[in-house]
Amino acid sequence: MNAARFSEEEFLELKKLIAIYEWGLQTLMTRLRIVNEDLKNFQHVDVIDHIAYRLKTPESIAQKLHKLGLEMTCDSAKNKLFDIAGIRIICSFARDINYLVNLFRLMPDVIILMEKDYINHPKDSGYRSYHVILQVPVFFSGQTENVTVEVQIRTEAMNFWATLEHRVKYKFKGEIPKHLSDELASIAHQISALDK
Repeated sequence: MNAARFSEEEFLELKKLIAIYEWGLQTLMTRLRIVNEDLKNFQHVDVIDHIAYRLKTPESIAQKLHKLGLEMTCDSAKNKLFDIAGIRIICSFARDINYLVNLFRLMPDVIILMEKDYINHPKDSGYRSYHVILQVPVFFSGQTENVTVEVQIRTEAMNFWATLEHRVKYKFKGEIPKHLSDELASIAHQISALDK
């Protein structure tokens, strides 16, 4: 484990920033809960299976800045990291993913900053998911600040594969043996067929 740390002054600023990101995360989670309840109760559509969210800790923010060779400052974290706040949405079917992305496009005052379609363009490893970086306004202390939230949307099958790959990477300290990476890629193709 590296010893990347913020100075005391930067750490205090980072704690404030993390609180604002928490509010942004909760703002978006509230909207998603409303969308989900509307879809299930009034539209009779079951699109979202479940939603998970997380907020990076100061330690993981420091590690990521260090890994990327960036300054160990609150401003650097705010301007260079787009995944301090993250949401993962698990859908039943692959077709539901585009439906949800289109709903994000319709949300007033939520801005899509970036999209990465790893479903139609999977990573070489076989990883499939749809990533959207959103900007969500948070009102506090008489001001509004825009917060970035990374949203990953995938099916249960894609999530199973991603969890499996993560565990294998961890077991082999990031260097997956070729025979296992080939096997994971093969499983990813089978999962894609299953989703279709």
